[in-house]
Amino acid sequence: MTLEDFFRKVPKAAVAFSGGTDSAFLLWAAKRYGCDVHAYYMKTSFQPDFELEDARKIVDSLNVPMTIVETDILTVPEAAANGPNRCYYCKKALFTQLWEKAREDGYFCLLDGTNASDDADDRPGMQAIRELKVRSPLRECGISKSKVRSLSEEAGLFTSRKPAYACLATRIPTGTMITRELLSKAESAEKALATLGFRDFRVRLKEDGGARLQITEEQMPLVFSKRQEILTILRPLFSTILLDLEARAKSV
Repeated sequence: MTLEDFFRKVPKAAVAFSGGTDSAFLLWAAKRYGCDVHAYYMKTSFQPDFELEDARKIVDSLNVPMTIVETDILTVPEAAANGPNRCYYCKKALFTQLWEKAREDGYFCLLDGTNASDDADDRPGMQAIRELKVRSPLRECGISKSKVRSLSEEAGLFTSRKPAYACLATRIPTGTMITRELLSKAESAEKALATLGFRDFRVRLKEDGGARLQITEEQMPLVFSKRQEILTILRPLFSTILLDLEARAKSV
């Protein structure tokens, strides 16, 4: 089945839109193949500000309506507790709310950007999506992440080369209670390093109040050339700043 075939059968749908590569391409395809599509962006403290900015750029360029659904994810006890199944409880809460809003607006098919490269058996969040009957056209049509990127490039989407970006909650050690303060530290640190030229990296918070930087191999030299600037930026936020010498693999 092709995406054109899919949207011929699904002429009206809501899309859970993150502003990332996969959901941006899905939104483009829905528009391209004549679907009456509406984007819904879930705004929580787990998402950095730039994701919403990217989402707005995409819907504006595609002329697709977007609704921002705000929720306080930290009021979901199992999500804030940050246990091993945090993603399941987070997705369950967010997509339940998204479903309610979409149905209010007259949309009775909800789509997400899961692609054929995603391991559905190894991601608790996908279990919640399946339980809530959310459909994943990219996965159903056998479209891999690399194919999403190449097709996005052909479509002229700036997200074609956007690195994968897991939510800010992943920066906090499993089992450590998630607070707005910790999320803010992670976001501030990554935003600051991005201004120094870093790309496709992570700042992992440590239980002792420190931070561990995960940088791709090609950007390791930048760490040492910008060492003093990094220290100046991060010292006010963290007790210690460590560099993971095991280079971070590039996002696919």
